[in-house]
Amino acid sequence: MNEHVYEKLQYNTLKEIVKEYCVSKLGKSLIENLNPSGNKGIVCNRLLETTEARALLDYSGSVPIQGIVGIDDLVDKVEKDIILDGEQLTHFALFLRGCRKMKQYMRDKEGYAPTLQGYSMSLIEYRNIEEEIDQCIRNNRVCDEASKELKKIRRHISITEGKIEERLDKFLKNSQNKLYIQDFFVTKRQGRLTVPIKAAYKNVVPGVIVESTAKTVFMEPSTVGKYTEELLTLQADEAVEEYKILTYLTGLIYEHMEGLKLNVEVMGQFDMVFAKGKYSKAIEGRSPKVNDYGYINIVEGRHPLLTGKVVPLNFKMGKDFRSLIITGPNAGGKTIVLKTVGLLTLAMQSGFHIPVGEGTSLSVFDKVSADIGDDQSLENSLSTFSSHVKNLAGIIRETNKSTLLLFDEIGSGTEPGEGAALAIAILEEVYQRGAITVATTHYNEIKNFSEQHPDFKNAAMQFNSETLEPLYKLVIDKVGESNALWISRKMGIEEGILKKAAKYMEDKHYNLDYVSSNKVRMGKQEVAKVKAKEVLWSKGDKVYLTNKEDYAIVYSEKDKYNNLTVFYKNELIEVNEKQVTLSIRAEELYPAGYDLDSLFTSYKDRKLEHDIERGSKKTLKKIRKYGIEELRK
Repeated sequence: MNEHVYEKLQYNTLKEIVKEYCVSKLGKSLIENLNPSGNKGIVCNRLLETTEARALLDYSGSVPIQGIVGIDDLVDKVEKDIILDGEQLTHFALFLRGCRKMKQYMRDKEGYAPTLQGYSMSLIEYRNIEEEIDQCIRNNRVCDEASKELKKIRRHISITEGKIEERLDKFLKNSQNKLYIQDFFVTKRQGRLTVPIKAAYKNVVPGVIVESTAKTVFMEPSTVGKYTEELLTLQADEAVEEYKILTYLTGLIYEHMEGLKLNVEVMGQFDMVFAKGKYSKAIEGRSPKVNDYGYINIVEGRHPLLTGKVVPLNFKMGKDFRSLIITGPNAGGKTIVLKTVGLLTLAMQSGFHIPVGEGTSLSVFDKVSADIGDDQSLENSLSTFSSHVKNLAGIIRETNKSTLLLFDEIGSGTEPGEGAALAIAILEEVYQRGAITVATTHYNEIKNFSEQHPDFKNAAMQFNSETLEPLYKLVIDKVGESNALWISRKMGIEEGILKKAAKYMEDKHYNLDYVSSNKVRMGKQEVAKVKAKEVLWSKGDKVYLTNKEDYAIVYSEKDKYNNLTVFYKNELIEVNEKQVTLSIRAEELYPAGYDLDSLFTSYKDRKLEHDIERGSKKTLKKIRKYGIEELRK
C-alpha cells in the first residue's frame, strides 16, 4: 500500500480525525505513523485494544492520562544534559503522578480490559522522584524548604530588603527631600528598590540612577548603597543554591531515564488507543469479524467521512464470487461504494472501529490498490487515459492472492471498443492472480463478460426514475442502466438533440451537412467569398431583404433576370437576388413532407379550397351568387 491509495481512499483524512482525540503529541505521532497491517494477528490485537478502550470509556467516562503533553520534549532536554527549571520539573512530576494513577486505575480492570491492563503493568512507579520534586518545587519555583542553605540565604535576603525599605521610607519622610521627590512610594526597578525623583534634580540627590523617563528618574539613594551590595551578593548565592537543587532533581530523572522512557512509550500508546476508543464512541462504531481469505460482508455500513443522513451499504463478496462489476447512472453512488469498501478495510486493518452493523466481516489484505479519479499529469505530459494505464500497470505488477482491487470506470478515457477489451483483459489477469476485485463501468461489453464468467457478478446502483434522485442502494446480481438520455432530458437538453441521439443509437446515419454560413462568424474576405458563391434558392427559404431591412419567404426560384418572388407582408413581390441574403434553409425550418404552399395562402383561402374539394353546397351557392374572386377578398 502507498500514499497514492491512502489519498484516493481518504485514509489520511480519517487519521486526522482520530488524531484530534489524542491528548498529546506522542499519541498524535503514533496515529500519524500508523499504517494498515496485512497480518491478521496484528489486526485482531489492534481491534481488541480499541474494543477494550471503548469498554473502559463506556464504563468510567474518562481515563487518567495526565502530564503526557510535552513530556517527550523534556526527556530530550534531559538526555542533552540541559538542567530543567522549576516549571519543567513540576511538569515531570505531573507525568510521574499520571503514570502512577494510570497503573492504579488499570489494576482492577482485568475483567474489562485484560490486554490494556497488561500494558499498565509495564509502567514503573517513581514515587521517590515525584516526592523529591514536590518537596523542592512549589508554584513552579524552588521553595525555601528545598535545602537548609537556601532557607538561610532567603531569610537574610528578607532581612536586608527590610533594612533597605526602612531607609527608603525615612528618605521619603524627610522634609528636606520633599522638593526632589516625584511620587512618594518605593518601587522595584530592574530588581532594585528605588525612589521616583524629579528629572530636574537628578544631579542634586546623591545615589545611583537605575532607570529614567523624560520627567522621572528612579534612583537608589546613597543611604542604601551598602545594603544593596549586600543584597546582590545574597541573591547570587540564592541563584547558585537554586541551580544546585535543580541539578540534583534533573540528575534523579537522568539516572532513571531508561525506565522513564518506557513509561513515556506506554503512556503514548495509551493515548493512541484511547483516542481510537473515543472515536469509536463518537461514531458508534464496532469491531468487525476478521478473516484472511478475501470474504467481505458489510452490513449497514457507512463511509466514515460522510455525515448527516447516509444510506447504508450492504455488500457481500468473496465466497460465491471474487469479482464484482457495478453499473448504473452517473452520480448514482458507484464510486462511493468503492471508497466505502476500501476505507472500511484500511480502517479495520489499522485497528479503528468502523460504522457498520452487527454481523459485518472484513478480510485482511496485504495490498489494497485503487484506480479512482483523474490522475492527469501536466508535469509528465500524461493524458487522463495514460495516467490511468500507468497506474493500472503498477497495480497489476503488485497483485497477488491477498490483494483488494478497486477500479472506477475501468477502461474509460479512450475509444470504447478498445477500452472495454483492455478492461476485460485486465479483469481476467488480476482474477487469475487471485485478487478480490470491485470495478465500476458503463460498458456493455464488460457487463456481458461478467454475466458469462462463473466467478464474476454484476451489481447495479438503484435510481429513482421519477425524481432523478439516486437511491445509493447496491443490488447484486442486477445490471444497471446508465440512463444518459433520461438524465439529459431532466437536465434540460433540447428534445431535438435527444431524438437525434436515440436515432443514432439505432441506425448510425449521421447528419453530415455543412453548417449554414449565417451561423459562422467570418471576416470580410470570407463573407465576400460566400456571397460570390452561387446560391440555389428553394421555396420556403427564409431570407433577409436588405432594401427593406426585414425578413421574407421565397415563393419561387429566380428567373433569367436573377429576380426572386418572395412572400412579404402577405404579398408576393419581386426582388433582385443582390438584395436578398439567405437566413435559414426551408429544410431547417419545416419537417419533412410539410406543405410549403400553405405558407403563401391565408386561412380564409385554405378554408375555401377545402370547402370546394369536399363539395360544400353552401360554398357552391355563394360562388354562383358572388363569384369566387369576391369570396377570396
